[in-house]
Amino acid sequence: MNTYYFILMNIPLPYFSSSNLLKLLNGKFISLTLSLCFITAAQSASNDGYQLTKIEAEPYTQVIQRTGKVDFARVVNLSFKTAGFLTQMNVDEGDVFEAKQLLAALDTAELKADKNATYARLLQAKRNVNSIEILLQKNLSSQRELDDALTTVETTRAAYRVAYYNLDKAQIFAPFNGVVVHRNTDLGELQSPGIRALQVATLSNNLVASVALTGEEIPLVYLNQKVKVHLAYLGLVDGVISKIPAIADSRNHLFIIEVSLSENNLNKRLIVGQLARILIYAQSQDFVYRLPIGALNAVNDQGEALITIEKNNKPEQSSFAIYKIDNEFLYLVAQENSVALDVITLGWNKLPLISTKK
Repeated sequence: MNTYYFILMNIPLPYFSSSNLLKLLNGKFISLTLSLCFITAAQSASNDGYQLTKIEAEPYTQVIQRTGKVDFARVVNLSFKTAGFLTQMNVDEGDVFEAKQLLAALDTAELKADKNATYARLLQAKRNVNSIEILLQKNLSSQRELDDALTTVETTRAAYRVAYYNLDKAQIFAPFNGVVVHRNTDLGELQSPGIRALQVATLSNNLVASVALTGEEIPLVYLNQKVKVHLAYLGLVDGVISKIPAIADSRNHLFIIEVSLSENNLNKRLIVGQLARILIYAQSQDFVYRLPIGALNAVNDQGEALITIEKNNKPEQSSFAIYKIDNEFLYLVAQENSVALDVITLGWNKLPLISTKK
C-alpha cells in the first residue's frame, strides 16, 4: 500500500481516470509478481544444484548371477544279477512308472532248472541224514558220517537259496515312483551281470539346478542358503543350496554347487537339462559404503576413490579406499561403527574447486 500511495502522490491529477489507474496498478502488480518469482526460482536452483544422499555403512552384499541347468540330484542304475537274454522290457526313456512295477525281465528257463535241481539235491541230502540216523541207532554207521550228511544239507540249502535269489533277480522291479532316464539294452540281447540296463530317477524332491562358482564366490555361499532360480515359463521360484563341493573341478577349476528346487513352486513338469538362472544374494562380514557409480569423482594416484561429501553444509572432496566396483555401484571400505556419509551423488561436477583432504 505504501508503494502504491507514493506512486499516486507523484502523478498529476488529470492523469487519473479509471482506466489509466487500472492499467497502472496492473502493470506494477505484474512487475512485482515477476520479481518475486525470479527470486524464488533462483533460490530453488541454488538449493537443487546437487543431490545429497545419506550413505550408511552396511555389510557387503554381492548378487551372484549364473546360468546352470536343471538336473536330477540322484539317479539309480538298475542291472541284472545273472546273465541271460532279455525277453521283457516294459518301459522306455521318459516313461513314468510306479513303485514295485515290473520294468524288465530275462529268460528264466535256465534259472528255474537250476533252482529245481538244487532243491532236489537238498531233498536227497535230508533223506541221507534220516538214513544215517537210523543206521547209527543200530551201530551200522558213525557219528562222523552223520556230521558229513548234516553239512551236506546246509551247503545244499545255501545253494538253493542262491538259485532262488538269482531267479528273483532275473526281473527288475521299480524301487520307487520315478522316471526312466536312460535305456541301455533291447529285447533279445544277452545281459551280463552288473551291466546297467536302465537308469532311473525318483521325481520326489530330486530336482536340482547345478551352477558353477569361482573360488572367490564359493566362500560367500553356505548349505541351506535360500536363493532365487529363474526358469523358463515359470519365472522366479525358490531354491535352497543343497550341495557345495569340497574341491573344484580339475578341468575348469570351478565349484559346481547344487540348488534344490522346492516342489511347492513347480506347477509344470520340468525337463531335465533346461537352462536355469541362479540369483544368490551373498552377504559377507565386511562393511562398506555402497554408492551409485555416478558419485565417483576420480581415482587418485594411490588407487583411492575421490568423492564429494557435505560437511558443515559445505561440499568437500575426500578420498576412501575402494573395496569393489561393479557396473552399478562403488563400494568403499568401512567399519561396522562407521558414521554415515552425506554424499553428493549428482551435480558434484558443477561445484567450484573444493578441498581434497581425507
